[in-house]
Amino acid sequence: MSLDLIKTGTYLSIHLTVGFTVAYAMTGSIALAGGIALVEPVINAVAFFFHEQAWKTVQARPPREGGRRWVRDRAVFA
Repeated sequence: MSLDLIKTGTYLSIHLTVGFTVAYAMTGSIALAGGIALVEPVINAVAFFFHEQAWKTVQARPPREGGRRWVRDRAVFA
């Protein structure tokens, strides 16, 4: 399993827990909180996965003179 999928899965589990807790605290409804906690984080996790893929594409491009070199040089999570 790729590191990106593992990161996405752990991110999703944290997001589901936080989403459910906040929604339950605001609504007092387990059903409503569960619905909110399932829909929003799942969509967000999919978006996160593609966001990571897009950044890998940007970082893999050959640098132009003074152009995108800063992206590759400053990548914290590469």
